Amino acid sequence: MPGENFGVRKIQTINRRMFILGAAKFIVFTGIIARLFSLQIKENKKYLTLSDKNRLREWRLPPVRGEFLDYFGNIIAGNIKVYQLHVVPEEVEDFKYLMVRLKEILNLSNSEFSKIIKKKKKQKSWETLIISKNLTWEQFTKVNYFLHDLIGAKPVLSVSRNYPFNENYTHVLGYVSEASEKDILNNEVIKNKHVPGLKVGKTGLEKTFENELIGTNGIQRYEVNAYGKRISQLDHTDGVSGNTIKLTIDTEVQKLCSELLKNIAGSISVMDIYTGEMIAMQSSPSFDPNLFLFGINKDDWQLIRNNPLKPLVNKTLSGLYSPGSTFKPMVALSALENGIINENFKVRCKGKIEMYGQTYHCWKKKGHGVVNLKSAMKQSCDTYFYEITRKLGVDRLKKTALKFGLGEKVLNNTFANEKKGLIPDTKWKKDNLGKGWVIGETLITGIGQGYTQTTPLQLCQMTAQLANGGFKIYPKIIVEKNTKTAEDIRVIMNENRRNFNEKSEGLEDAKKLLGFLDKKEHEPLFKNVKNVNLIREAMFASTNEVRGTSYSSRIDNPKYQFAGKTGTSQVKRITEAARKLNLKTFEIPYNDRDHALYIAFGPYKNPRYALSVVIEHGGSGSATAAPMAKKLFKLIVDRHEFREKKRSQQSIKI
Repeated sequence: MPGENFGVRKIQTINRRMFILGAAKFIVFTGIIARLFSLQIKENKKYLTLSDKNRLREWRLPPVRGEFLDYFGNIIAGNIKVYQLHVVPEEVEDFKYLMVRLKEILNLSNSEFSKIIKKKKKQKSWETLIISKNLTWEQFTKVNYFLHDLIGAKPVLSVSRNYPFNENYTHVLGYVSEASEKDILNNEVIKNKHVPGLKVGKTGLEKTFENELIGTNGIQRYEVNAYGKRISQLDHTDGVSGNTIKLTIDTEVQKLCSELLKNIAGSISVMDIYTGEMIAMQSSPSFDPNLFLFGINKDDWQLIRNNPLKPLVNKTLSGLYSPGSTFKPMVALSALENGIINENFKVRCKGKIEMYGQTYHCWKKKGHGVVNLKSAMKQSCDTYFYEITRKLGVDRLKKTALKFGLGEKVLNNTFANEKKGLIPDTKWKKDNLGKGWVIGETLITGIGQGYTQTTPLQLCQMTAQLANGGFKIYPKIIVEKNTKTAEDIRVIMNENRRNFNEKSEGLEDAKKLLGFLDKKEHEPLFKNVKNVNLIREAMFASTNEVRGTSYSSRIDNPKYQFAGKTGTSQVKRITEAARKLNLKTFEIPYNDRDHALYIAFGPYKNPRYALSVVIEHGGSGSATAAPMAKKLFKLIVDRHEFREKKRSQQSIKI
């Protein structure tokens, strides 16, 4: 019995253990099945995606930048094909050997070699390392010849920025160069599209319109092994080029401006007096923006940076100059508008005036005798303008000047480096200098000296708004769709003039008056249009009548005839000793010479264009700046017909 019980218990124990073991096996097996089901069925897409991410890799290509065109459709900033040498470090068996061979073949300097090594250390092993961004044809063929010995090196055909007109457009377009860390941090678009070697706008319109120009990245998809090495290309998606932007600039006029300003520090601006389109906008000296595309060398950079004529400064937008006698049309208009003088107001000029122990000289030592508004403007008599400014005061003068665009940016935020300039008044001096205004400052303000600071572009806009009869315009440098033509704008201006005349004569009811006041587009800037006409006639006399300061630069042919005003801006006070020496311009140290200025509009009988010329330390405006305007107007008027034909073609397309 005891033996039988032991056997039964033993069998029961074995059975229990087998049951527990079987149950455990069943549970484990069920768990494995459930997990396999989860991995292969339920989470199939998740792990398939993870697998693809390990197996597939995408490479983003640099986006193709949009182009800039001039008004006639010529490419002024485009893209050209360049030969480059790329290396993907992970695909190179012996990187050190490859680099030594490339150094010999491409004749790389030690500094260039060191830069490549440093760049390689900063990048990931599968990212493309650009050995050379711009191979010559000789280098390209040489690399291809030795390619059997350069495992991992890839000569490629790529795209790079190109400025076909070299220095002619530098201060308008700016230039591009490789994106810096600051560029990437400050611009989300650049950050999202950045790849090694990406070039972005650094200055000018290239920088302003970066987001429109940059384009989208192309994509290359490769299958890679466990080590990340490329096995085969699976797909290629082309990127989309950036937008094409068309400017209002005429390249032929722009090129002439460059020629006229060769080896000179200065600026020339040309503007349509109705549409506000910039026809030319040149600052000199300039530099070749192509030098920056692949990294400017030290010698070229030092030549640009240390040039005493400051080629890096856009003088048209950032140069601040006392306007000199080119400010006199504003002074005369303000005096007329405020009822201080009329066209017959006369002053006797004796060559100087005395006031509170100070002497204020006219440029003509012996004086001009008795002059009225027209003859004073024609001969640029300082004494006349001392007197009318004394009667007018700077506060009323400032209001007129601001109306005509002085003291404010002309192209709004199109250029980051455009300056506002300064038109002073009594409040400005008190707030900024903590001193009261004195009468002597009023006198010198009347001849465009003292605290007054303007840009060449502001002077051009001021002249344009005088030329069109005294109406507000909206300057621009980008061609926009569905913009009004000059004829459309003339209709608006004429309507505004009629409404203004009715308002002035009290012939309209209150509703008409309110409707006119609400109408802001191309509003009149005058109180009496006759005053604007008087200024235009005086400017015509200054250029086209005997004794006019720019008479020697006149054009008798009515087709090209223009009206203008010279200006000579002092850069330092002239002492009595210097006045007695009466030195010629070339005898005075360069930095002590006066700036030469000229403003003009034409053709006089049917004006369409205005310009300003500013020559740093050029001496007399009549001798230096006005002759340039004469050459310009001949080309500007001749090009007008082509411009109008192009405009009509664009209208038909729209």
